[in-house]
Amino acid sequence: MSESNYLLNLYHKTGAMPFGKRLFSRMFARKAPYFASIRPLVTELRPNFCEVRFAKRRKVENHIGTVHVIAICNALEMAMGGLAEATIPRHLRWIPRGMQVDYTAKATSDIRATAETRPEDWKPGDLPVTVKAFRDDGTVVVQGTITLHVSEKPK
Repeated sequence: MSESNYLLNLYHKTGAMPFGKRLFSRMFARKAPYFASIRPLVTELRPNFCEVRFAKRRKVENHIGTVHVIAICNALEMAMGGLAEATIPRHLRWIPRGMQVDYTAKATSDIRATAETRPEDWKPGDLPVTVKAFRDDGTVVVQGTITLHVSEKPK
């Protein structure tokens, strides 16, 4: 992790304030406007791990009244982005290459989305980020991988 990790520092700084996680989440969601569509809350951010939660509400439901998988994928991508920014060594950069997910159960409640890597994974090349989304009862509703391409920053 970079010594001057802006996103992680901002998370800790705002987290000490009243409604700090909500404030941080709104600021982070501005990085990609579609993140805001789910009204995310970043509940945990540290190197190699990020957790994002959002509420089941009409605007994120599909035609059968469950949480739409695209809304879940937005949360998974936000968790991956938070993890990547909080983890990547200073001399490297990343860009997403693809996402592969499996729908494993109906998403009938609020959603908790996580992204996770191992410290030794952060080197140039393709890096698989493990992503999972859970219902309130702990059932995995979506799981998969977001592949990042990691490369050296130009000098």
